[in-house]
Amino acid sequence: MATVGRTCCRFGKRLQLTSTCPQAIIKRWSNTIPNHVIEKQRKSKLSSGQLNVEEADTSIKVPRDFTEVYPEFLPNRGPNWSKDTLRDALERNDMLNRRRHLKMPEFYVGSILAVTAADIFAPNKSSRFVGICIERGRQGMEHIFTLRNVIDGQGVEISYHLYNPTIQRIEVLKLEKRLDEHLRYLRNAPQEYSTVPFDLKVTLIPKGQPIPINGQIVPLNPKPWLERWERQELKGAEFTVNLTAKQQKKFDVLKARNSLDKFDLMKKHRESVSKDERQNINREMYKSNTMDY
Repeated sequence: MATVGRTCCRFGKRLQLTSTCPQAIIKRWSNTIPNHVIEKQRKSKLSSGQLNVEEADTSIKVPRDFTEVYPEFLPNRGPNWSKDTLRDALERNDMLNRRRHLKMPEFYVGSILAVTAADIFAPNKSSRFVGICIERGRQGMEHIFTLRNVIDGQGVEISYHLYNPTIQRIEVLKLEKRLDEHLRYLRNAPQEYSTVPFDLKVTLIPKGQPIPINGQIVPLNPKPWLERWERQELKGAEFTVNLTAKQQKKFDVLKARNSLDKFDLMKKHRESVSKDERQNINREMYKSNTMDY
């Protein structure tokens, strides 16, 4: 049989196609998955469709603020993330397995925590850091929280992955909320607003009482700042900024441009979690025995 050509790859000098049928060439050299393999995967328990059927248990009553207490359980939604129900389900399963070995208490931005983590350079192979939580971010296994404290006149921040296996213990010394979603502006504030003693005793809250909200207003130092705090609509920061006419015009244009995002339905659909999906995830997490709620 005559040779019809050579493959267009770096192994073309060694491979020769001796078939005259294009379909045979595609079947032999393509990397497509056969249909029967795809159908078998769809019918398995690991497929996203089967997972949704199993999770739809409406008999479980979840508290209204459950998502606020455990925000990391919601899946990743953003411009750089693709919706993958199977990946999210497997990730939540790993999170629950981690919670069976480590007690992860409830805390918010503004709470004072003490984290004990494994450290091969410490004398007892573990180190303990106390600080105020200034930020929480990311979803799933990548969820992080940042603690800040002032040690010997120097601001120190440590970011922990909540589900990192090196964390040995998480203690909530003072449970409270703040007026803003983050406290990064403490980096440009006087040090006394970030200083926490390492021997701070635990402040208990009676069971059933609402989480106290700390309405403290933090005055910021004069410029320069690490970020443009005047553009973030902060409620817990106090500062005086006199913008020039040119700066105010530029700020108004950016603010008007961002205000149009609420009319972008496709962007809102891609970056949001549907109500049904949120309820199924909350039921799945709440019915486990690893939640201190």
